[in-house]
Amino acid sequence: MSVLETPLSPSTEAMAFIQRQHKFLIGEQWLDAQDGRTLPVINPANGEQIATVPSGDKSDIDKAVAMARQTFEDSDWSRIKPVDRQKLLWNFADLIEKNAGLLAEIESLDNGKSVVIAEHVDIRLAVDFLRYMAGFATKIEGRSVDVSVPFMPDAQFHGYTRREAVGVVGAIVAWNFPLLLACWKLGPALATGCTVVLKPADETPLTALMLGELALEAGYPPGVLNVVTGTGIEAGAALSHHPDVDKLTFTGSTEVGKMIGKAAMDTMTRVTLELGGKSPTIVLEDADLQNAAAGAANAIFFNQGQVCCAGSRLYVHKKHFDNVVADISDIASGMTLGAGLDPNAQMGPLVSAKQQQRVCNYIEQGRSSGATITAGGGAVDGPGFFVKPTVMVDVNQNSSVVQEEIFGPVLVAMPFDDIEEAVRIANDSQYGLGASIWSNNLSQVHRMIPRIKSGSVWVNCHTALDPALPFGGYKQSGLGREMGSDVIEHYTEVKSVLMSI
Repeated sequence: MSVLETPLSPSTEAMAFIQRQHKFLIGEQWLDAQDGRTLPVINPANGEQIATVPSGDKSDIDKAVAMARQTFEDSDWSRIKPVDRQKLLWNFADLIEKNAGLLAEIESLDNGKSVVIAEHVDIRLAVDFLRYMAGFATKIEGRSVDVSVPFMPDAQFHGYTRREAVGVVGAIVAWNFPLLLACWKLGPALATGCTVVLKPADETPLTALMLGELALEAGYPPGVLNVVTGTGIEAGAALSHHPDVDKLTFTGSTEVGKMIGKAAMDTMTRVTLELGGKSPTIVLEDADLQNAAAGAANAIFFNQGQVCCAGSRLYVHKKHFDNVVADISDIASGMTLGAGLDPNAQMGPLVSAKQQQRVCNYIEQGRSSGATITAGGGAVDGPGFFVKPTVMVDVNQNSSVVQEEIFGPVLVAMPFDDIEEAVRIANDSQYGLGASIWSNNLSQVHRMIPRIKSGSVWVNCHTALDPALPFGGYKQSGLGREMGSDVIEHYTEVKSVLMSI
């Protein structure tokens, strides 16, 4: 493993954005927090502050929700035609694509991730998803129903259903894919005619503010998209408990998701939650071992392991366990770490000092419980929040490093004897977000897939996403789905109409 130390400077355009006096967006106004407080924005690659943003609280959320409500109930947006919602989403996607390079730099400075990955994965997926969602604006349909109404046998009726926008959406996104996750929520909300109050993560607010700018430039009426930066404890909690929010959508930890779900129940607010994971990577006896090892390494080390569906548990048939683990350990040991702006860096820093410490604590828990570290094993000396890509063996299925979400570049690996054991230990988790199976026997794979309790199952790949496929989890990995046609149901209400004729 090597660490790139040559500092790279952002582009002039990125620095101009970073150095602004940042404000958040309510309607068409760019505002400071009402009490004047701010949050620091830290570059994870060196630990230095690069910007400040307003730290909104309940009063700011109240103002944003009121604006979103007014816009939803009585504005040009409330009367807009489906084809015009479609055109606006296309405009929005085009502007994001046009500014992809700039957005990628900002995302890299804000989050620490690779600027190359940010542009060619995060932003590309966001653009493709918004365009996919744009098509649904003109395809939100009800149905006619041939009714009987048996207790009124002589009457004639016309019955039908219609889907209507749910209303004001409170969207709270995580820090690991700030722009992409925001777009996963904005796409269906804007396609169906909702209005949005977006609360980005405390650590990564900058691209959300730029999305607010681009939405206005795309032609969205003021108040359709409102962006309020602030802490989860204040701004996030105020949005989650707000009685005038019709739907909450949250991506983040299971712990916080449970609190948001409870708050939503108090007001019967509709809610979708995309939460944590501890996804298994299962390598069967007949797999292409070289491909499986490379795929398993990518499944855990992509985005520094800060992926909700990261392949953080590796189960390999005992016949090949030592060889596969050795190959993955070699990959981990040979990775180049560096700032996200460096295109030669294969892995960047974690998002914050807090997250770095959390991950290192888990590594120490594994070590103290008897695990063997075959690669990595702790933080990197020097500036920034880097953690070495780490592989552990000799772990117990019931240990914290196997059962709890670490959310960092830490892989725990265990052998299995047969398919029955593989399925059992893969499902032995409170989570059920994703899983991958590596095999050349597709008949066997097809028999396994229904038995794996997770929202996504990948075969000979991991974390491959497409806008047409829904994404979400079983068990404590969440409620509802992002992406795909299924997501439209979460942003609409069904109304039944019965008309005497």
